[in-house]
Amino acid sequence: MELDGGDDGRIRTGTLATAIAHAFTAVVGAGILALPWSVAQLGWILGPFVLVFFAIITYYTAILQCDCYRTPDPVHGRRNYTYIDAVRNILGPRNKLMCAVLQYTLLWGTMIGYTVTTAISVATVKRTICFHLKGREAKCGVSGNLYMVIYGGMQIFLSQCPNLEKVAFLSVIAAVTSFAYALIALCLSIGKLASNHEFKGSLMLAMADTNVTQATSTKIWHVFQAFGNIALAYTFSMLLIEIQDTLKPHPPENKVMKRATFYAIGGTTLFYISLGCMGYAAFGNDIPGNILAGFYEPFWLVDIANLSVAIHLIGAYQVYGQPIFAINEKLLASRLPTSSFTTIYTIKLPLKQKPTIRFGLHKLFLRTFFVILTTAIAMMFPFFNGILGLLGALSFWPLTVYFPLSMYIVQTKIKRRSCRWMIYQALSLVCVIVSLISGIGSVASMLESLKRAKLFHIDL
Repeated sequence: MELDGGDDGRIRTGTLATAIAHAFTAVVGAGILALPWSVAQLGWILGPFVLVFFAIITYYTAILQCDCYRTPDPVHGRRNYTYIDAVRNILGPRNKLMCAVLQYTLLWGTMIGYTVTTAISVATVKRTICFHLKGREAKCGVSGNLYMVIYGGMQIFLSQCPNLEKVAFLSVIAAVTSFAYALIALCLSIGKLASNHEFKGSLMLAMADTNVTQATSTKIWHVFQAFGNIALAYTFSMLLIEIQDTLKPHPPENKVMKRATFYAIGGTTLFYISLGCMGYAAFGNDIPGNILAGFYEPFWLVDIANLSVAIHLIGAYQVYGQPIFAINEKLLASRLPTSSFTTIYTIKLPLKQKPTIRFGLHKLFLRTFFVILTTAIAMMFPFFNGILGLLGALSFWPLTVYFPLSMYIVQTKIKRRSCRWMIYQALSLVCVIVSLISGIGSVASMLESLKRAKLFHIDL
């Protein structure tokens, strides 16, 4: 029984399998393809260590966050439907605004970045087919703007799914395709490594670029950015509570979510270490920013990998977008409670089982407008991945570390200046330093991108 007298009336159908799919989709993004480059900036000694270190941090703070879904008791307490609800109810309203701004800015920024990345992946497929048919010297320039428009149109349709629980099938597809392109990139790297007959790379950090004319400061920025890339590759704390809210109440949601977190982060860590290290060993100091960009043959396999990236990001877009849709519609409904615009209509279909469709004008217009706006921004600023890196760097410490640790301290009433409290503060301090230095590296990368990028122009 909940403290408020019973269930909230909402039927939840989520299971361990759907939670793993959602979590795996949220954790694993196309950023996995940049991990070999990140390992290269850190070298053989520090690179693998950092991969494992951030996996442990992310997993530990995530399982603490699982106990904050219900308050004050993690099993029988009141539900916190969103991350912001948990922060407000446990830490108070002062922290709510900062959490909301960071969470939804990062979610929206990720959606914009996914729009750009999908267009690049599909355009790359078209270009590699052109190279295969006409030769490597052929002019095979491809524009990505059309693919952004098509991607946006697909998301307008998919955005009409009622909530995150109803897009579980997209998360399953996204999880499978992310596994596919990561596995293809790993196999291609192993094949290249076997043909090289040697392990490439350097032991020390910041030695990945052999260009002696490159400024030392640029190498340092790359090291900083590598820390941020690896730290952010694991994070999904901004969606953990929302995923947990899709689960059935029995068995207890926190226990199921902890298992889902273990499988999701454990599986991604194996991929991250394997691909990061194998890719670096195969390419050494010549590692490309996107590991798939280093392969052209067999062209059909490379194309499958790029298409898998695109399919994965179609589902991941909705995993990140549904919480934004939900909060906007909730705010609108609270301001216009009696308006026909916010009324939910139930339509019964003339079929044997008589299924129903729940429809609201505010959902149709708000979600459509939001997707169109997201697509337009992606087309205006195709270098947005650099800005996304900055947003992510600044959000890593508060969303993944500070808020989960602070909520758990209050929830479990850990005494101030106790041994456990001091350990949590030290962990938080390390992570805030990582956020700062990775933010500096992302700013430097963004400035470089601004020099080369053009508005409404994304060509390969």
